[in-house]
Amino acid sequence: MSTTAELLKGAAELFPGEVVTQAHVRHLDLPLGAGRFALITLDNGLDHTKPTTFGPQSLANLNAAIDQVEKEAADGEIVGVGLTGKPFIFAVGADLKGVELLKKHEEALAIGKGGHDVFKRLSALAVPTFAYYNGAAMGGGVEVGLHCTYRTVSAVIPAFSLPEVFLGLVPGWGGCALLPNLIGADRAVSVIIENSLNQNKQLKGKQVYELGIADAVFEGADFLERSLHWTASVLTGATEVVRTEVDRGEAWDQAVERGRAFADSKVHGAAPAAYRALDIIAAAKNGDLRQGFDAEDQALADLIMGGELRSGIYAFNLVQKRGKRPAGAPDKSLARPVTKVGVVGAGLMASQLALLFVRRLEVPVVLTDIDQERVDKGVGYVHEEIDKLLLKGRIHQDKANRLKALVTGTLDKAAGFGDADFVIEAVFEEMGVKQKVFAEVEAVVPAHTILATNTSSLSVTEMASQLKHPERVVGFHFFNPVAILPLLEIVRAEQTDDASLATAFAVAKSLKKTAVLVKDAPAFVVNRILTRFMGEIQNVIDEGTPVETAEKAVEPLGLPMSPLVLLELVGPAIGLHVSETLHGAFPERFTVSENLAAVVKAGKRGFYVYDSGKPELDPEVAALLKQGDVVLTEEQVRARVLDAVAQEIGLMLDEGVVAEAQDIDLCLITGAGWPFHLGGITPYLDREGVSERVNGKTFLPAGVASVPA
Repeated sequence: MSTTAELLKGAAELFPGEVVTQAHVRHLDLPLGAGRFALITLDNGLDHTKPTTFGPQSLANLNAAIDQVEKEAADGEIVGVGLTGKPFIFAVGADLKGVELLKKHEEALAIGKGGHDVFKRLSALAVPTFAYYNGAAMGGGVEVGLHCTYRTVSAVIPAFSLPEVFLGLVPGWGGCALLPNLIGADRAVSVIIENSLNQNKQLKGKQVYELGIADAVFEGADFLERSLHWTASVLTGATEVVRTEVDRGEAWDQAVERGRAFADSKVHGAAPAAYRALDIIAAAKNGDLRQGFDAEDQALADLIMGGELRSGIYAFNLVQKRGKRPAGAPDKSLARPVTKVGVVGAGLMASQLALLFVRRLEVPVVLTDIDQERVDKGVGYVHEEIDKLLLKGRIHQDKANRLKALVTGTLDKAAGFGDADFVIEAVFEEMGVKQKVFAEVEAVVPAHTILATNTSSLSVTEMASQLKHPERVVGFHFFNPVAILPLLEIVRAEQTDDASLATAFAVAKSLKKTAVLVKDAPAFVVNRILTRFMGEIQNVIDEGTPVETAEKAVEPLGLPMSPLVLLELVGPAIGLHVSETLHGAFPERFTVSENLAAVVKAGKRGFYVYDSGKPELDPEVAALLKQGDVVLTEEQVRARVLDAVAQEIGLMLDEGVVAEAQDIDLCLITGAGWPFHLGGITPYLDREGVSERVNGKTFLPAGVASVPA
């Protein structure tokens, strides 16, 4: 039987690039005469931008620190042990870079066992142990504290979570077994399943205390000092820690069932992690922690060797790294300052853009439109949204006043845009209209002004073709709702110069958007793929497959919503318009559905009615549908849809629409809510064998979003 030290030594050899966390032990005399205390500080020696993680060598260092305090506790030299982190960071869990390198099930099992073997020593010491969550704590960082006797939390912690299910793992170092036994199954399901699958929602310090995860909460300024004073009062008996008794009856089973229903609604059974976590939570009802830890080890190893986790890590790295350093973007030193923004149009999209620009850039923003009523409505919308932020306590009165004062409207483009550095149009999606708008704007703005278009499918090159300075026109395509979806497709037209492009990327960064450089090709990235995807669904319906079968066929992808619900969100008229644009460009692959045209002509908002609370085919739409007699099974529909998508992505990469397949995935994750556990779309197509079947090769090399060979 391998010892923990041997296990960790073997794992460390597999992971030579680990950023190693030290576990420094120091001693202090507690207040109130409570006695001598050992404090372990987790610190990787880097600032807060490089959070502390647990790789094999880091776990070995913590293990060695516990060796020391274990002896001191046994010898009666200390009355307790505390665990805390460096400034702003407690610890953010396992080092995922190491997880990616694992090739064998036994190696993955060793990581799970290694973490458990080290952490559970904290609960076995001869003296009480205390975790002081002083800063960000995630995954294994939360779990190491759960093994302690008591916990305190800083009120100013911005991020506390068990995000494993979001990535395709389970909390595997005690989270699934310990948390429900501490705070009850219902609250544990909320933290482990719901928060994870809600785009990795984070808890704040006060919430951690209110949930019962921490026994005390203190302000950040003197957090450690207050925690140590509280520790002394607990050890001397002056403070008694009372915890709510956990309900191990029917409430436990109901919580697990609620978790399963929630997981079904989010991933439709398409990703195993949530269900494995729920199985462990269900089994933890009997309080047998050893059994729970063994189940965590097995689940962790199985999931580490599965495609979903590799895809989850790949997706996480795309968003965190590639999304922050866009491929192909010009040198940022070329970017020009933006001190005033103009918005052409004052409809809903234009108003959302104005709100985003004023909130993030805090510069004057001017809206124009064709009549005063529209202008007033647009400015009014922005002012109302700022007032809502004030009511929610997100901004103070002074800031609200300042932001509202920065947003104005005018009918006179010359007066409004004469000193603007960046003007974006969000008018009707029609080439002639947009060309006319740009000609009017170019006549009144300074020579350096960037002219940006929020077009979703039209040629930016053609839009700029009649201007004196087409080099300053750039595509700046946002996704609806603007405040929520992070993606910004930045389109380089044929004559766009580097300075204009660099300025567009700099503005995108200030707007806190994920910018991806795309070629000026019809519908760019997201709309082209979604239109091909939706088009194939529409084709099988038109040919005769029932609507319900076509919708259910793609459920195994675990998409955030079904295709026809998405069509409703986008709007059938916009969907039809984009399909017509793409049919014009690629008639052999993109069809225009007569049924969809009929739905639009009838003024219907979608295919469904929601009288029962659930989507049901609208009888009026059903009466409009003209279907053939070719009825496909769900499997046949899914194969057709995935083949079409794989073909389209292959063609887009051949055309150089984006630099690499990674950019396609980044666009779909951040612009269309495509699931993290799929890694976007290309790893899923590779894993299911679709890429090879359609294109004769995979999109990604082996070991990228998959287990290395």
